[in-house]
Amino acid sequence: MNSSVIRYILGWVLKIEAILLLLPTLVAIIYKESAGFYYLLVSGLCLLTGFLMSMRKPKNFLFYLKDGCVATALSWIFMSAFGALPFYLTGEIPNYTNALFETISGFTTTGASILSDVEALTHCSLFWRSFTHWIGGMGVLVFLLAIIPMTGGSHMNLMRAESPGPSVGKLVPKVKSTARILYVIYFGMTIIEIVLLLIGRMPVFDAITLSFGTAGTGGFGVLNDSLASYTMYQQWVVTIFMILFGINFNAYYLILFGQVKNAFKMEEVRVYLLIILSSIVFVFINIVDTSVNAFRALLDSSFQVASIITTTGFSTVDFDAWNQSCKTVLVLLMFIGACAGSTGGGVKVSRFIILFKTVIKELHSYIHPKSIRKITFEGKIVEHEVLRATNVYFITFITLFFFSVLLVSVEGNDFATNFTAVAATINNIGPGLELVGPTKNFGHFNTFSKYILMFDMLAGRLELFPLLILFHPAVWLDFFRQKFKH
Repeated sequence: MNSSVIRYILGWVLKIEAILLLLPTLVAIIYKESAGFYYLLVSGLCLLTGFLMSMRKPKNFLFYLKDGCVATALSWIFMSAFGALPFYLTGEIPNYTNALFETISGFTTTGASILSDVEALTHCSLFWRSFTHWIGGMGVLVFLLAIIPMTGGSHMNLMRAESPGPSVGKLVPKVKSTARILYVIYFGMTIIEIVLLLIGRMPVFDAITLSFGTAGTGGFGVLNDSLASYTMYQQWVVTIFMILFGINFNAYYLILFGQVKNAFKMEEVRVYLLIILSSIVFVFINIVDTSVNAFRALLDSSFQVASIITTTGFSTVDFDAWNQSCKTVLVLLMFIGACAGSTGGGVKVSRFIILFKTVIKELHSYIHPKSIRKITFEGKIVEHEVLRATNVYFITFITLFFFSVLLVSVEGNDFATNFTAVAATINNIGPGLELVGPTKNFGHFNTFSKYILMFDMLAGRLELFPLLILFHPAVWLDFFRQKFKH
């Protein structure tokens, strides 16, 4: 294991976080809030720690997927541990476990909160809370790839460890260029949403923070009722952008370079949009009789379906009060999630497509035992390695999910609360049902349950294995062997 390059990457991550912490400090200056001092203090601490960790360059920048997974998992843990300090030091979240929960929820774009009164926070803390979504949406390491020189495929190993989805490909020959293109698309779409919300007369602060939450498909709002207080125009803008940020960014790359037909030919994107459309129709039919009018019912059904499938977690209505059919659809959408290569969470549409085609192939082999049938996806044959990885992911996900439900259930809450709390965290969604519904929060869980849910948030955002590899004895044996050699 190349521990020197892992240390170097962690140092750079902290230095980047130090720079990012200056933004809420600036917000504090604008709104004349004393809490900004603590953001500046933590920024200095991150800068000093990061400088000490990265001051000595590694002799060899070459490292492999195992090292990339370890670097990625530790980066998110370090980033969250330091990012939680301002909440704790300002006294706005006086318990460090709660502050850490809120920060991990932010960076992993989960949006599950322990706060009962969001509006009590200062502007700088509200900004940092939402800004963590934007940072975590694309991933700080993807940004890092554009500035740190690495060799021998190391860039791709780092991107594979952080990027959501069953596979990660390069848009252009150089990974550094791919990282830059992704951020240009991400930044551009965020700016467009901010402008459209400002056109709809949303306050500047709200437009910026809500766009951060939408872009990262996170879900932290600045009002206690999430988005219920905003106008229908503003809610429609957020609805559309939630769906857009849940689409594979490869489609936007193709559109940018004039390959619009190829973008719409992407199988995952078409299935993703079909699921959204059919879910909206189903929910609309079920709630239209109880809504103020048909337009309101259409907006609420569209908004909540988009919010849940993209794992954003915003709400315009208490969907926990809807009938069982609607809640069942929303819970199913929690697991499906958005497209691979998007900022959304969940299992991903592409994995479900591959799983469905695998089942069809298996049924076909029962009917025609001697036939040879290949599974195709996006016009290409799916290799056995991809099928194996997809199956292993599903098995690991199910095992981790039910084990987490079991551990959280020790506290004694009802099954719907425990089940959807784990579903909402491991799929990076935010709200669940019952005690963790859209009008409630996660603050009532005890410390043990919160750490289980924090683990689930990190595991879900990092596609399970980069975090789980930290618990493999071989990783640490390799590390200590290398240290004792020196």
